[in-house]
Amino acid sequence: MRYPRTRRSLAQPARGVRRSSSVALAQAAGRRALSALALGVLATVASAAAGAPAASAKTLWLCNPVTLKSDPCRPSMKTLVLSPSGERLRVETPRRPRRPAFDCFYVYPTVSDFDGPQAPLRIYPEQRAIAQYHAARFSLTCRVFAPVYRQITLRGITTLAGQVTERMREQAYADVRAAFREYLRRYNRGRRGVLLLGHSQGAFTLRRLVREEVDPKPSRRRILVSALLIGGNVLVRAGSDRGGDFRHLRLCTSARQVGCVVAYSVYGETPGSDAVFGDPRVSFGLPVPKASVEVACTNPANLRPGGSGSLDPIYPARRFAPGTTIGALTDQLGTPRVDNPGAFWLSAPGSYSARCVRANGRHVLVARPRGGAPALKPMPAPSWGLHLADVNIALGDLVQLVKRQGARWLAQKRR
Repeated sequence: MRYPRTRRSLAQPARGVRRSSSVALAQAAGRRALSALALGVLATVASAAAGAPAASAKTLWLCNPVTLKSDPCRPSMKTLVLSPSGERLRVETPRRPRRPAFDCFYVYPTVSDFDGPQAPLRIYPEQRAIAQYHAARFSLTCRVFAPVYRQITLRGITTLAGQVTERMREQAYADVRAAFREYLRRYNRGRRGVLLLGHSQGAFTLRRLVREEVDPKPSRRRILVSALLIGGNVLVRAGSDRGGDFRHLRLCTSARQVGCVVAYSVYGETPGSDAVFGDPRVSFGLPVPKASVEVACTNPANLRPGGSGSLDPIYPARRFAPGTTIGALTDQLGTPRVDNPGAFWLSAPGSYSARCVRANGRHVLVARPRGGAPALKPMPAPSWGLHLADVNIALGDLVQLVKRQGARWLAQKRR
């Protein structure tokens, strides 16, 4: 079936509909996405079926520091630092290393507003925006590579869910796998450490990639700095830091540990029995081990099991791609907004206290405001928790963790 090239956003109102209704439309679409997810329509976004079709002949890179002059993963690092309550404190401009010693490989979440159920291999504003929101800050520690892939679109998980085929799901995975192999062949060559970073559909996809391309292969485990698989229901044996999805890789329990996994999903309060994330039964197509398992939760502010800590959120000062669905939802989260910030980034260290919590069969990171920080709103529905803020609410912690892990990986390599 052929689909038009138009890209009308789910958040874009029809003629005669007031602009103010666009957010309601986006929220309604999000609730439909939630229902689709809970019913298993997305159960094979990261399907483990064999025989994936061939990927595109050549990777289209969203971020590539070697070949791209216009790279959304390398914006200004000028940062306005705020108190948790929003008071302006200072402006900082962290410096990128001239020659980063290791790399990051990023797979973005579901953001595409393309009208069909599967995104084409093209770059749109929402992809550039999410790369800046999630991956760009990591350029302070690593070279960031991010491929474009034929992901299942926002319409593909809502109004067009019935038209999503197994071939489409496999093509999405095949694109990422081919890009990772190309990255290893052309830019890594077994000589550099690599961090894997993914959120939501990106994390589901990387879960499978790690299972098939990294975990079983000692040569690739040796170059793994760590894997940040956020908002993707990574599985481990109940009460353990291993087992479940991966045979060899363990959860990170110390910043001195490398070749390990950081995984969590954020809720603003104790999750209810309808929470989608943190539920081991929602496996997104990957096989669920027969042994007792639970969803992994590692607190990026304190990796010690059961530890609590304060999160350091960082967000771009500009709005997320106005006119897009994710942009409309992100506008409603309640994240800091500052008039005339004079900087690309807003940072508010210590704004949330966080601890991993087990409740109602879920295992999630509960983050509560402190010091006058705003309480973020669950989007697109309460059962999703703070899924749209999973990365940015702890971005400062994640970047610092990766910096320490990268240094540790290099020290081990030189021995």
